[in-house]
Amino acid sequence: MSIRLLHTDERYALTGPHGRWEELRFVMRVAWEFLRGFRSLHFVGPCITVFGSARIGENHPYYDMALRVGRQIAEMGFTVMTGGGPGLMEAANRGARETGGRSIGCNIELPHEQQPNAYLDRWITVRYFFVRKVLLVKYSYGFVVLPGGIGTLDELFEALTLIQTGKIERFPIVLMDTNYWAPVEALLTQMTEEGTISPTDRQLVLVTDSVEAMKEHLERYAVKRFQLQRLVMLRPMRVLGERT
Repeated sequence: MSIRLLHTDERYALTGPHGRWEELRFVMRVAWEFLRGFRSLHFVGPCITVFGSARIGENHPYYDMALRVGRQIAEMGFTVMTGGGPGLMEAANRGARETGGRSIGCNIELPHEQQPNAYLDRWITVRYFFVRKVLLVKYSYGFVVLPGGIGTLDELFEALTLIQTGKIERFPIVLMDTNYWAPVEALLTQMTEEGTISPTDRQLVLVTDSVEAMKEHLERYAVKRFQLQRLVMLRPMRVLGERT
């Protein structure tokens, strides 16, 4: 039985093999998304990526915490990168913007259309989650994880997996709010005790309630370790319409 190409989303692409031309069109769409993302974000770094819930509003204590996180990261000289949406992503971008820092978003098209928040200096909207994940990791020297749901957990464990397997450097990861992340911390402890992960896999993961402790962790494992020297060859080419 064949399935006609009715749309271009991931759901169709992941339903098994399709016609050769349809598969080629899918590959080309993915390649184009990567090219747009690389071109848009080439000069934004160095970044710290902040993950967190899109569902938590301005009156929640987590929103204030995300504001302080965004401010502190910006004051350290990093660009704050988020998924570009509402909630705690918005708060982190807002904190960066309000302190004069740089605020970037990598938004995703969803059935109910997640809109970029109002505190972004630059953003890109992509169709595919796996493209978004690459962009959120590619330009960052660390990850701060605020309370969130399944998507936030996915992003957290994606970063942990990439670090554990050596696909990216051992960048620091900070989980904000010890009470919220206690079950995850307990799971990681059990994994270490059972030998399914090594003690070194947990070395760069800090669980804390303190924005100051977050700053110290990022300074130790990102600023000092990687020096954060921007490459001098990264210059925009006006003929290509590039800008910093």
